[in-house]
Amino acid sequence: MKKQKRDLHHRAYIRGYRAGMTGRSKGLSNQCLEHSRPDWLAGWREGREDMWNGFTAVEGTQKAFSLNL
Repeated sequence: MKKQKRDLHHRAYIRGYRAGMTGRSKGLSNQCLEHSRPDWLAGWREGREDMWNGFTAVEGTQKAFSLNL
């Protein structure tokens, strides 16, 4: 199994980042597991900040995937 499949925290971060980049509500964090919610919210905050700073969705996703959590 690939590491990407096993690392639930990083996946939650990426999903939160994508939600933040698309302008979605942080209330969507209720859909993720309890122990990965802080990672989702951290990604959401980072995504919102990047959206406000003018990143495109492609640039932001590439940035999020390159992060080593």
